[in-house]
Amino acid sequence: MGTFKIEGGHKLKGSITPQGAKNEALQILCAVLLTPEKVVISNIPDIVDVNKLINLLENFGVKIQKNGQGSYTFQADDVNLEYLESERFKVDGSGLRGSIMIVGPLLARFGKGYIPKPGGDKIGRRRLDTHFEGFMKLGAKFRFNKEDHFYGVEAKTLKGAYMLLDEASVTGTANIVMAAVLAEGKTTIYNAACEPYLQQLCKMLNRMGAKITGVGSNMLHIEGVKELGGTSHRMLPDMIEIGSWIGLAAMTKSELTIKGVSWDDLGVIPSVFRKLGITVERQGDDIHIPEHKNGYNVQSFIDGSILTISDAPWPGFTPDLLSIILVVATQANGSLLIHQKMFESRLFFVDKLIDMGAKIILCDPHRATVIGHDFKSDLQATTMTSPDIRAGVSLLIAALSAKGTSTIHNIEQIDRGYERIDERLQAIGAKIIRVD
Repeated sequence: MGTFKIEGGHKLKGSITPQGAKNEALQILCAVLLTPEKVVISNIPDIVDVNKLINLLENFGVKIQKNGQGSYTFQADDVNLEYLESERFKVDGSGLRGSIMIVGPLLARFGKGYIPKPGGDKIGRRRLDTHFEGFMKLGAKFRFNKEDHFYGVEAKTLKGAYMLLDEASVTGTANIVMAAVLAEGKTTIYNAACEPYLQQLCKMLNRMGAKITGVGSNMLHIEGVKELGGTSHRMLPDMIEIGSWIGLAAMTKSELTIKGVSWDDLGVIPSVFRKLGITVERQGDDIHIPEHKNGYNVQSFIDGSILTISDAPWPGFTPDLLSIILVVATQANGSLLIHQKMFESRLFFVDKLIDMGAKIILCDPHRATVIGHDFKSDLQATTMTSPDIRAGVSLLIAALSAKGTSTIHNIEQIDRGYERIDERLQAIGAKIIRVD
């Protein structure tokens, strides 16, 4: 189990470039299974979860060529479907949450798709019903082996259908879209997710020959086609990493520039940080965070009541950044209520912040009240264990702002979502070392 040693209390300086978006990569990479032609994808983040998916594709027989840093060519012209029912696949597929998104493309092109119960973050229940209900609406038959926890869908022919999703699931929408593009007839998906990463998938599929309209809305219309061709695609910068660096700059009172953020795809993220009193300046396609010498003041609602920040499906605030907001609020001037609606276990890392001296009241599994220190009292260094990707980075930000040297164990969780995070933070002045 790897460990970070972090000497806190140092100001950072310079610029940092966000990696390609992890959540987009897990969708886009699965889409290469939809065509026998070459697909070139760039700005792929070099992180554990994405590399696991690339290895999974390689085990399926997908030809993969690395063109350079973050750029690969994929060609799925000779897919090994026997791997899908092998013992090895049961192990490989269960170690990655994103592996669920291979099912839609395999079902569409080959008439069957199986997946072992996926693993991933321990952040609460993330059910797969939306995915499989969508496939069944398209005419697939569902199979489930309780003993092996193995899910499957099969269909000789998929036929377009109208469906109203029970939740605006990003991965569920992506999976159903990838199945529907090769189905016979028209598919309408209402209450579809509309995140920028899903928009990216739809745009890529359209370049491959799909006929998807309504992209960016919660109602997608898909006219099925017989086949898809090759294309090239560049992934967006990771909005979660961008938000993490905004929080890091504020907490360490540092001046930072975040390069190439694709402002138009950030939604409400900049405005939410501004509600905490953080200055977020637009400079072309960069974000500049000036040094907050005098701290930052939390806004209140118009009637004077305590500010509440909660997560919601896009275009609401992403749940992946609520833990960053919570940490940043510990040094704000003012109080804040965090309401985590979409997952039931993501606030359970606050005990570690309380150990560091933060004033946080965990009201229930979904809500926490934070009383900011206004930098009048430093957080104190401690020893912690990262419970998941996002909480791990939040604890890392807390440690970089704290007084003394902190230790974070289980950093493999952080590596699953952030590319060479220690090296990149060292480049802007962070005192962080990796200990195996």
